[in-house]
Amino acid sequence: MNKKNVAILFGGYSPEHEVSIATAANIISYMPEEKYNIIPVYITREGKWLMYDGHIDNIKNLHWERLGVQAFFTPDRVMRGLCRIVGDKVKLIPVDVVFPALHGRYGEDGTVQGLFEMSGIPYVGGGVLASAVSMDKEYMKIVAKNLNMNQARYVVLTRHDLNKIPKMGYPMFVKPANGGSSVGVSKAKNKKELDMAIEAAFVYDSRIIIEKAVPGREFECSVLGSGKRDARASGIGEVIPGGEFYDYDSKYNDNGTRLIVKADIPEETENEMRGLAVKIFNGVNGSGLARVDFFICENTGEIVFNEINTMPGFTSVSMYPRLWESAGIQGPELIDTLIELAFIRKIES
Repeated sequence: MNKKNVAILFGGYSPEHEVSIATAANIISYMPEEKYNIIPVYITREGKWLMYDGHIDNIKNLHWERLGVQAFFTPDRVMRGLCRIVGDKVKLIPVDVVFPALHGRYGEDGTVQGLFEMSGIPYVGGGVLASAVSMDKEYMKIVAKNLNMNQARYVVLTRHDLNKIPKMGYPMFVKPANGGSSVGVSKAKNKKELDMAIEAAFVYDSRIIIEKAVPGREFECSVLGSGKRDARASGIGEVIPGGEFYDYDSKYNDNGTRLIVKADIPEETENEMRGLAVKIFNGVNGSGLARVDFFICENTGEIVFNEINTMPGFTSVSMYPRLWESAGIQGPELIDTLIELAFIRKIES
């Protein structure tokens, strides 16, 4: 068997740096050495790219800044691969496919995807358009509106138009327009909390989303496929946060948060939600993977679209791989499929 050279790109200089490391570690744990040559490429918080060619079992605990060797991907489509720099020498490491296990800006927003499009190296996940649109909550909501998907009432603001906040009634959610893992997201139940939430969100972006809270239950659905031809949805999982809402701490630190892989909802509702997940995935021209989040409004019973994530968390506690495991696709098979989809997308693009 010819082993594939798979570069796992992780870290990055978004606030989701630590989540990316955990995602990469879990992905690597699913990749047998007899099938893949794993090439870990770590991006420091400052933006330095480092390649590590030692033992990677303890990827979470390695001091990458000390142990890594500077490296970068070339955009050259002829000499495509990873350039490893040692002293005044540069060695080209061939790369068959890249798994960008990055979350947030400069990883999940189309920027690094553009690099791989230029280089001609196949990569896991959505392309430039799908990544950029899905990452930006303003434009994601525009796409969802054009698909006639039910959404919460919202407004997009900059610091120059804060006097335009509509009267939606509390509680409200305030979010950076670009971001993931609920970083910079706050729930406001009064004017004082709203002012604080607005300032917190502006730390992460120059545009923010203020959204009317949807009273009800929160659900997630995983999507897998190469696009409109064969995209399929998993079953529906339910999130019961241990805190006020499903924020960063609830996702990664709060033992009180419950992730129910098989949600207790009617079959008709589950099928509708799964159909909507595929609909938005295709609507943004998704490829490979995505996780789509919904609410069911307790007042009306309506399904409300929340957001789509084109590189969802892949940690040991993340819902994306757990939903597929529940559907009979275990971690190693899931990674194999995602890598094969990267090659299919490359051939068809």
